[in-house]
Amino acid sequence: MRGDGDGWVIDPDGSRYWGVHGAAGLLLRAPLDGGATGILLQHRAVWSHQGGTWGLPGGARDSHESAIDTAVREADEEAGVRADQLTVVAALVTHQSPSGWTYTTVIADTSEPVRTVANGESAELRWVGEHDVDTLPLHPGFGQAWPGLRERIARLDLQA
Repeated sequence: MRGDGDGWVIDPDGSRYWGVHGAAGLLLRAPLDGGATGILLQHRAVWSHQGGTWGLPGGARDSHESAIDTAVREADEEAGVRADQLTVVAALVTHQSPSGWTYTTVIADTSEPVRTVANGESAELRWVGEHDVDTLPLHPGFGQAWPGLRERIARLDLQA
């Protein structure tokens, strides 16, 4: 289904970003056996932008959507994760380009590693231990954001 947010934003330096109204993705966390925290990651299909890398289910924002709405919709479309399976705990802009394009990471929790169903944008979906995320070849934007996201997650865990 094509939304009004589908399309490229191109910065003056030639950098390209998907989503004419910005983009958002869902960082979904769940407890794993042994007490670790799992993060749901998407191995991006090779045909997609930055294909072959690992990142979060996410995509273009439509003009009528909040970043949270976008992240939850995209997680459903790309991973089969329904809104009633998660609780949103935070949303933060993790990238802003010179043109004003933004990517918002929405952090959410679920009580267990929910079953996922990949669509054509995913080569694989996998629950990865939080401490193992950076051992994978990460999408460049997610790789840059991951250290700050881990700090934010740690602060959220302290508040719980």
